[in-house]
Amino acid sequence: RMGKGKGNPEGFVARIKPGRILFELAGIDDVVAREALLLAAHKLPVKTKIISIHDNN
Repeated sequence: RMGKGKGNPEGFVARIKPGRILFELAGIDDVVAREALLLAAHKLPVKTKIISIHDNN
């Protein structure tokens, strides 16, 4: 029927291009950060890579 609205959304979608940074962590221990990111990576339906950049400033 026409004119009755579109209904409730069933989900959300976002395009993520390769090389996009999804999460940045600062101010916590490297071991804790790596463990948190590994747990988060298991929840994502894409292949992930954890990189580490140490700022000596």
